[in-house]
Amino acid sequence: MKNIYITDLDHTFLRTDLSISDFTKSRWNDMAQGSIATIATARTYKKTVQFLRDVEINAPMILLDGALIATVDKKIIDSKFIAKDAGDAIIDEGAKFGIYPFVLSLRDKNLNEAFLYSSILNEHQKSVLSRYKGDDNLVECRDIRTMDDNFKIVYFGEEVLLRELAKHLEATFGNMFKYILAPEAYVGCYFLTLLHKDADKSHGIRSVSQHLGFDLNKLTVFGDNFNDIGMFEIAGTSVAVANAQDGVKKLAKIVLEHTNDEDAVAHYLDSLKNAR
Repeated sequence: MKNIYITDLDHTFLRTDLSISDFTKSRWNDMAQGSIATIATARTYKKTVQFLRDVEINAPMILLDGALIATVDKKIIDSKFIAKDAGDAIIDEGAKFGIYPFVLSLRDKNLNEAFLYSSILNEHQKSVLSRYKGDDNLVECRDIRTMDDNFKIVYFGEEVLLRELAKHLEATFGNMFKYILAPEAYVGCYFLTLLHKDADKSHGIRSVSQHLGFDLNKLTVFGDNFNDIGMFEIAGTSVAVANAQDGVKKLAKIVLEHTNDEDAVAHYLDSLKNAR
């Protein structure tokens, strides 16, 4: 049976400037010739395929933190949505804290997405939004409401505020949703993500495993942040890059000496090749 390799994108496979080096592409593509190779990311389908030009992906991708499982050619394998009424209720609760989220939604079955944002933004949200300047899926909302099919709802802000908001939302909604609170390395704040209760990277991996019929003991995963912990818990081999959060490193079987900017995943794959 083939080995399986699944990597996170941001701060793991991608460099900080969102590029992928020729060295990483070469080592990954060589590995993919005899293995199952795909990604698990918080990114949308559109952004992911933009980043992965010339990168071999031969299995369904785990997108939007596991809310969407889809192939490169847009075949949807699985999806987990937050319904409109539930999403609107989340927004109303967040408004009590003076903060409004970004909402990532599905426009149609051809995987066209909507990135909804409020006209009321904090400085961290403005910084995040500036990174998406020019994207054609941005929708500014004076009174932000969710759509029928919502992949995730994301708040960006100061850690103290988002911890208070997370506590409030969990007390209000309980286990209706999956909650992820973690540092956001690009703009130096925290983010709080709400997903369908069965949407995370570990559920995504199990969906891909059932679809392809592979053995989780032969799975190697790479990650850096707390939304990768579910992958670490079910994979045969869990690998943290050198720049990973300390709490993530503690749960990894292997901690690499290289960072994402130093082609950590590629160096690890190179070491496997050289060990044969």
